[in-house]
Amino acid sequence: MRSGGRRAAPGRLTRVNLLPLAPRGQTPVRALTIAGTDSGGGAGIQADSRTMAMCGVHACVAVAAVTVQNSLGVSGFHEIPPETVAAQVRCVVEDIGVSAAKTGMLASTAIIESVAQVCTEVGIGHGHAIPLVVDPVCASMHGDPLLHAEALDAVRTVLIPLATVVTPNLDEIRLITGIDVVDDSTARRAAEALHALGAQWSIVKGGHLRTSPESTDLLFDGDRFLEFTSPRIDTGNDHGGGDTLAAAIASALAHGRSVPDAVAFAKEWVTRCLEWSYDLGGGHGPVNPLWRLQS
Repeated sequence: MRSGGRRAAPGRLTRVNLLPLAPRGQTPVRALTIAGTDSGGGAGIQADSRTMAMCGVHACVAVAAVTVQNSLGVSGFHEIPPETVAAQVRCVVEDIGVSAAKTGMLASTAIIESVAQVCTEVGIGHGHAIPLVVDPVCASMHGDPLLHAEALDAVRTVLIPLATVVTPNLDEIRLITGIDVVDDSTARRAAEALHALGAQWSIVKGGHLRTSPESTDLLFDGDRFLEFTSPRIDTGNDHGGGDTLAAAIASALAHGRSVPDAVAFAKEWVTRCLEWSYDLGGGHGPVNPLWRLQS
């Protein structure tokens, strides 16, 4: 298969080894999540922290927004002042240090710009020493907005150019690029469009393309496409799946893995989390990284 004269290469998704846990008394590798909370515990910083912990990573956090949320949806959110978000990032990196970072819900243009500025200041992101996974959260899985509409331009021009890896879902791809992903050809166009915005690597995730019996994620670096395929898990309990994938990528990067290896690991990880997902409340239950405790 070709797109723009480039041939796809198979991803290395067979069985990815678990990331190591630090021995007793040894400081684990550290990663930072800059995102919003989920009061229902299924997504956001809560999901990031669970996955990072299960991947042998000490999770540091910079809270960008507080949501009013349960399994049925988001009924409101409160933005943290941009200077406070930036101060959280700065104080963590300057004292504790991190080997990778990720963003999630940033809510507004002012927060996006503040995060981009402080990340550049402390050496996080594309072109710097610390890799950054950008999950450009625009809405909840129920369709509730988590980003002001006018902030989309800042996502395109300020946030994505900082990304070592950008990981939008299909709805976010449509909002950011105008491309409706329905098949392999449009997935490749979307990956190219995301990369053209400045990301070092772009991912087009196939989890929401439910017409296929398999879920294939497409990774692109401007030259080559890598495909990572897993069986589609038949469950409605997939809350926090995107956060968990991005957090797993960040965790693997913190452990020193390459981007393709980190994505391969994260694909296997989130598939297992979907297999172990559970009912919660009256809506969509969460994916479950606690499966590692049973391994």
